[in-house]
Amino acid sequence: VARLMSQGNIKSIRCYRRPRHVSGKPSIASPNRLQQQFRFNQPDAAWVTDITYIRTYEGWLYLAVVIDLYSRTVVGWSMKPTMATEIVLDALLMAVWRRKPKQRVIIHSDQGSQFGSDDFAAGAKTIGLFPA
Repeated sequence: VARLMSQGNIKSIRCYRRPRHVSGKPSIASPNRLQQQFRFNQPDAAWVTDITYIRTYEGWLYLAVVIDLYSRTVVGWSMKPTMATEIVLDALLMAVWRRKPKQRVIIHSDQGSQFGSDDFAAGAKTIGLFPA
């Protein structure tokens, strides 16, 4: 078995590893319009979003969540096996579909690669949202 694995350049997986994130200087894809103000007097004025990961027996599963800062309730979410921009756009689309905001909504995120991409900016604009 060892010889065949060596010939096929196959290695066993010894344990689960946490996804690694590259750290460096912070990305500033858009200005901080929230300014650390986390209390709002009306619903759908500001939403915050982030991605977390969940270890399963089949590998990592990624969960994107959108929370309304007024009510602190989850208004949209999406789960996918990859951490691509679509996971965030699907969660935002669910939030818009469920809440149907009448005015402009501030979208606040950690500005990771999914949130700073051109696809995210175009997708958010298409569904009527403007990233903070």
